[in-house]
Amino acid sequence: MTYHAPADLRVGHIHLKVSDLDRSVAFYENVLGLTVEQRMGSDAAFLSAGGYHHHVALNTWFSKNGSRPAAGTTGLFHAAFVYPSRADLADAVQNVLDAGVTLDGASDHGVSEAVYFSDPDGNGIELYRDRPRSEWQRSADGTLSMATRRLDLKGLLAERRHKTESIPA
Repeated sequence: MTYHAPADLRVGHIHLKVSDLDRSVAFYENVLGLTVEQRMGSDAAFLSAGGYHHHVALNTWFSKNGSRPAAGTTGLFHAAFVYPSRADLADAVQNVLDAGVTLDGASDHGVSEAVYFSDPDGNGIELYRDRPRSEWQRSADGTLSMATRRLDLKGLLAERRHKTESIPA
């Protein structure tokens, strides 16, 4: 008999090796809006949303002042952060853009909408929202039929909940 993980299994957190803890903490606080829950001096930090113990752990234990992984090597492709709604995703993407971060891509996968970029150490980041399961396309045999199409980024950003209003001088 083959083991099957429980349907409510979830990924709890990511733990990343970084070269400069202060720079990485600033990125995850300012660009992703996470809060430092605990800091272990200049060696490690644990950040979260909503007071959880940590969604992201950062450390320099084996990587202080290290270089980015070389192209063509194995390692993390990206860490994915799922947002509860399209408006929440749009707010987060606008914050990334406002921080001056360059997007590596924006895709409509049929089951989700996602944007991609990298943190200061070159770790890939995906921000996405799932579509309702009832909207997921399936093949005749019942398997998922995901795709990679261009995401309508302007349409997504139009859904922002926290729109900045220009204040007349």
